[in-house]
Amino acid sequence: MANPVQYQYHPSHFQQSEPTKYKAAELPPGHMLINLGPQHPSTHGVLRLEVITDGELVVDVVPHLGYLHRCFEKHAENLTYQQSIPFVDRLDYVAAMNSEHVWCMGVEKMLGITNTLHPRVEYIRVLVAELNRIASHFVAVGTYAMDIGAVTPFLWLMRDREHILRLLEWVCGARMLYNYIWIGGLYYDLPVGFEERCAEFLAYLKPKLRELEELVMGNSIFVERTAGVGVLPLDLAINRGVTGPMLRASGLAYDLRRIDGYSVYPQLEFDVPIGRGLMGQTGDCWDRSWVRVQECYQSLHIAEQCLQRLTTDLKRTRDFDPRAAVPKKVRPPKGDYYIRGETPRGELGFFFRADGRSDIPYRCKARSTCFVNLSVLPEISKGVLIADLIAIIGSIDFILGEVDR
Repeated sequence: MANPVQYQYHPSHFQQSEPTKYKAAELPPGHMLINLGPQHPSTHGVLRLEVITDGELVVDVVPHLGYLHRCFEKHAENLTYQQSIPFVDRLDYVAAMNSEHVWCMGVEKMLGITNTLHPRVEYIRVLVAELNRIASHFVAVGTYAMDIGAVTPFLWLMRDREHILRLLEWVCGARMLYNYIWIGGLYYDLPVGFEERCAEFLAYLKPKLRELEELVMGNSIFVERTAGVGVLPLDLAINRGVTGPMLRASGLAYDLRRIDGYSVYPQLEFDVPIGRGLMGQTGDCWDRSWVRVQECYQSLHIAEQCLQRLTTDLKRTRDFDPRAAVPKKVRPPKGDYYIRGETPRGELGFFFRADGRSDIPYRCKARSTCFVNLSVLPEISKGVLIADLIAIIGSIDFILGEVDR
């Protein structure tokens, strides 16, 4: 057997690696360049972070994208509005129901059919979106706890998330990428018995959320790792366009379900939790996790109200057709349109430019909440320990499919 070739390092190899903002020869004495990712569990996907350190302290962080490029916008400009929904699902693949809800509302607004949808359709949309919001927050909190050393919460939350995925799979046949919400309606009505099974699950979930608060949010180790770490001041959050739980954790009760009042949210009762600095400072990593846990309570409350309507005055009937308002041809009038909605990570928006002749958008642009939220990482990471950088990354709760769309 031939002798294996021995690899020999040469300084020029560094110059041939991935492009970096900083050059090794230009770093001050004692500073070091570290690549965190792109294949690393703490980056929650294929994100590469160029980290400059001074000993254990972080001097700067430079996110590098391009390792999971979805090509979504170019796809959307070559497919009909309805055909793009499966690609919308693959942006934020942890909360696909919420994303496709926003997409379909945008196209319905362009067509002027927003007010023609059957109320049962609207309540089913909100029900499945809020179930998906809970499942998304379970991933956020569970993986975050595991990032900083706690495995048990992750296992518990994945167990309960599985119940939600099975309910959604029962609705449309898919576990994560649904294509259930259609322009003008739904793929199909809820299965017979779904409302009763969903009510049983919500009753089961309430005490589990209280257990989660005791196990994670009140845990002394979790508090030590997150309280006062990665503080995002409210003025910085507003100036950078941060939305969702990250913005609300900094103290501003800004929720598009309240601000814009889309779908049937104005008819539902729910609170908008904000960070209060109960364990550290307002806008720190602990507040961001706490807001997500509190939003699970609110989503559960919203789902209960939807079920109450869907089993009384809006209960299933033989003549109900979830596709009654689905247009045969989607051909919006010429113009520019923008629609937004509140996903588990913040404001997801879609800009459309229609030429008035085609059922394919002339231009489509996704306003990714994950991309915007990730942009503040360098600002809130300077001067922290490397271990705290991992805690800050996890607290942002970004999905790379939406960042690198």
